[in-house]
This record gives sequence, C-alpha cells and structure tokens, in this order.
Amino acid sequence: MEKKLKTNKKMKMSKTLRSNLITYGIVLAAYIIIQILISAGSLSSLIQGLLVPLCSYAILAVSLNLTVGVLGELSLGHAGFMCVGAFTSAFFSKCMQEAIPLSGVRFFIAILIGAASAGIFGILIGIPVLRLKGDYLAIVTLAFGEIIKNIINILYVGVDESGLHFSVTSSMDLNLSENGTIIIKGAQGITGTPGDSSFTVGVILLLITLFIVLNLVHSRDGRAIMAIRDNTIAAESVGINITKYKLMAFSISAALAGVAGVLYAHNISSLQATTKNFGYNMSIMILVFVVLGGIGNIRGSVISAVVLTLLPELLRGLNNYRMLIYAIVLIAMMLFNWAPKAIAWREKAAYKLRLKKTAKEAE
Repeated sequence: MEKKLKTNKKMKMSKTLRSNLITYGIVLAAYIIIQILISAGSLSSLIQGLLVPLCSYAILAVSLNLTVGVLGELSLGHAGFMCVGAFTSAFFSKCMQEAIPLSGVRFFIAILIGAASAGIFGILIGIPVLRLKGDYLAIVTLAFGEIIKNIINILYVGVDESGLHFSVTSSMDLNLSENGTIIIKGAQGITGTPGDSSFTVGVILLLITLFIVLNLVHSRDGRAIMAIRDNTIAAESVGINITKYKLMAFSISAALAGVAGVLYAHNISSLQATTKNFGYNMSIMILVFVVLGGIGNIRGSVISAVVLTLLPELLRGLNNYRMLIYAIVLIAMMLFNWAPKAIAWREKAAYKLRLKKTAKEAE
C-alpha cells in the first residue's frame, strides 16, 4: 500500500513537471520564432512595438489568475497595483539616471522597488478587503484602482539638493531651487523614463512569473489556498490559517502586477495615469484574459493575453470588420472554454487519447 502511494505521488509529480516544462517551452519557442522573424525582417514595426506590452499583459494575466483562479476571489483593482509598480520604478529610474549609469543594474533595482511597493500595497489593501466576498470585494478593489490613478493625476513631486518636494495643487507650489527638477507632473505624469525594457527582458520576467506561480500552485501553500477556494469552512476546520493564505496569494499577485508595471513603464517615454493605461478598462481587459484563457489555467492566461492583444492589430487591414471578427473570436473562445457541450467534447477527446496511448504502451 505504501509503495503504491509513493508510486502515485511520483507519477503526479512527473505529470506536474511535464506540464510546467510544456508551459516554459511554449514561451521559449515563441521567443525564438519571433527573434528569427525580426532577424529576417518579416515582422512589422507595429508588431515589434507590441512585444514588450505583450509580456506585460501576460504577466498581469498570470498574476491575476493567482487571485481569481487559485484563490477564488474576484479582484478588479489589478491595474492599480500595476500603476503603483510603474510609477515608483519610473520615479526611481528618473532620479537615479545619473547616479547609477549602468542601465542593467538600475533596471534590476527598479524591478525590485516596483514589486516591493505593489506587494506592500497588496498587503495594506488585502488586510481589510479580503474579509469581504464576491461583489463587495470586486467593488472595493475597483475603487482602490481608481483612487490610485486619481491621486497620481493630482500629484506633483520635485527634487533638489534639499530633498523631495510634494504638492497636490500645482508645480508652482513645490518651491524648488534653481537646480531642482520636477519628476511627477500631475496629469502629465513622468516623462523621459529610461527605456530599459526589451522583449528579451520581458520574456525572462514572464518565465520568472510562471515559475513563481506554478511552483506556488503545486506546493503545500498552494494546496491550502485552493482548499480555501473550494470550502472556507472545511479548510478552517482542519487548521488552515485563512487570513494568512489569502493575504499571501493576494500580495504575491499584487507584487507580480507591479513587475508588469515596471516593464510597461520603462518601455514608453511618457508615463501617464490615464484610464486606458491604468484605469477600470485595463482591469477588465486583464480579467477577460483570465476568463477566456480558463480560470485557474495559467498556460491559458498567457495564450489568451497574446492572442487577444495581437488580434486587433493583425485584423487592422479589414477596417470596419476588424472589431466584428474580434468579438466573434471572443464569443467562440468563451463557448469553447465554458459551454457544457464543449467541455464534454474535450473530456471525451482526452479520454480517447488516453485509451490510444495505453493501447500503444501495452503493445
């Protein structure tokens, strides 16, 4: 009996490892193919400009899936955490551009700062918010995202030899010296952020995000988090600390969203806290990636983020029919993932494949 349990455990571990390696392999294969296309000159400048945002969106989708799919809580404030990571890292890079001339070192520190600041906000928001459930949690997290965006839009920050200066009215109230510099300019945001992001860096950060999330999901902590998702009362009755594990998943998700914000901020010269970039629409778009890729399906989140970001650009030549086709693809993906008949068909197909595999192995 003991040997059988050990054998089953080993088989489960090898299956998990195989699944994880397939996910990493898909990302690496896509990276190699894109690099070949760039070298051959077959990729347009428009698509090349989307490569870094693609990595950012994929990281956001994977991190949100940790909250929505693994923890089972609906969060609509993910763009707020992205905004925190983007602006704190851009502020650091702008201030330290001359002090740390090595772009690689500066960008690495900026990633750590962006992740830490977003993670801290995740803890601060999570402590009171995670006591709520369902629609109430979604409303509060949505409010957080809007509050962060609006605060940055009225915030002016300057720096001179005497230190930092803050104002929420205008740049004239900063009282900077002649050598002073305004870093955050209210609604104008931060301009002149060093362009340290690249597609290669984005892929590395995506792989690190996948490694963190996949290993967490298949760890003891991950099983505890999923137990809370399935039945909170039963999980608490067997001694699982509900608050601890909820806060863990939420703060890690927020920190990874901050990393996506760092990558996004260092790819554009002018960073502004607009509704398009960090508002309600962005949070909904990330949630769409998660839902269409499959709630709890980490690999699906990456694929749906890439497909749904590239599709409008690839269909741009169709003019008036572009958004119609985009909507049809959304509906088709939703039906394929969630319709009962589609689920039954997929399960039947998987069962037939397993039978064929077993028959071959028996031969």
